[in-house]
Amino acid sequence: MGSSKKPQQENPESNSGILQGPIIVGAGPSGLAAAACLSNNGVPSLILEKSNCIASLWQQKTYDRLKLHLPKQFCELPLMGFPEDFPRYPTKSQFISYMESYASHFSIHPKFNQAVQTAEFDSVSGFWRVKTQDSVYISKWLIVATGENAEPVVPEIVGMDKFQGPVLHTSLYKSGSDFRHQRVLVVGCGNSGMEVHVLPREMFGFSTFGIAMALLKWLPLKLVDRVLLLVANFILGNTDQLGLKRPKTGPIELKNVTGKTPVLDVGALSQIKSGKIKVMEGVKEITRNGARFMNGQEKEFDSIILATGYKSNVPTWLKGCDFFTKDGMPKAPFPNCWKGSDGLYTVGFTRKGLLGTASDAVAIAKDITQLWKTNKDCRNNNSCNSHVILLK
Repeated sequence: MGSSKKPQQENPESNSGILQGPIIVGAGPSGLAAAACLSNNGVPSLILEKSNCIASLWQQKTYDRLKLHLPKQFCELPLMGFPEDFPRYPTKSQFISYMESYASHFSIHPKFNQAVQTAEFDSVSGFWRVKTQDSVYISKWLIVATGENAEPVVPEIVGMDKFQGPVLHTSLYKSGSDFRHQRVLVVGCGNSGMEVHVLPREMFGFSTFGIAMALLKWLPLKLVDRVLLLVANFILGNTDQLGLKRPKTGPIELKNVTGKTPVLDVGALSQIKSGKIKVMEGVKEITRNGARFMNGQEKEFDSIILATGYKSNVPTWLKGCDFFTKDGMPKAPFPNCWKGSDGLYTVGFTRKGLLGTASDAVAIAKDITQLWKTNKDCRNNNSCNSHVILLK
């Protein structure tokens, strides 16, 4: 289940400030996976995390009833699977427990409360310089593991400042009990709203995602998309009649091109069919007591929830680098998006969820291990490949 090789984690305090391995920015599943794979190969690393815990998105910015929408075998991190007694779709608390056990197993100890302000490559010295609020870390290798969902997307909607009730992003939403007996407007896009393909989570007792992965081994992507939509229409019916218009591009192709994840229905569709949830085409503007929609209708609401997703924050701190787009995503498509130049690596930007994270982490560890073992400086404790400077 796990690795028998003794885990290693860089500890600057015990090494008098001298590091030898790569710097990893982010202690979510991506950062943990990269550190574990490096450790398994005998390569130390240091994770910098801006919050006070691992997997802060999961621990601090998700709702209480959250479960994985994919079966657990598609969400495992490298080298250590889920406990056998976990259900097919682990809960939020179970997934957090799994990640904490994962970090403990590989002796991964991130430096918490270290918000990276800038990271920049020095072409003269050949090192990456990573600055936090109180330290400067320098290394030959930088692994960006902040992922696609680092910061909430808060749209600018006309009149939002006029609304008299509470407005919150789903990152702050915990439970529907806080909105009992209220009229709630959910402004959504992507997987937290309902403006992309809606597919059943399971088809005939099998995971929809698992079926898609199996079919893609033998059939072209566009044909697999057609099969998924045909079965989805058979199981769910025509969602266009419910106000959920399917995009012209198929669900898998749309995910690969734009990153928009199909919505795997876990009950919302039945609520829509019953009339408990009403789907509107789009919000034109927010009013003092509600919203005016594109079709001219105006309705009153007590609260507004922004289910508008998340975005990468890489452009705000990674400087002098053209590997990423202005939206903070690697320019190179999967599976070639994990490696840049000058010792830059990325994990968790594949638009393929935790399955893509795992493949990235394995590839990165293999590449850095080869460099680390052949680099004489890395093998000589008297000459450091990376170090930390404390700012006073």
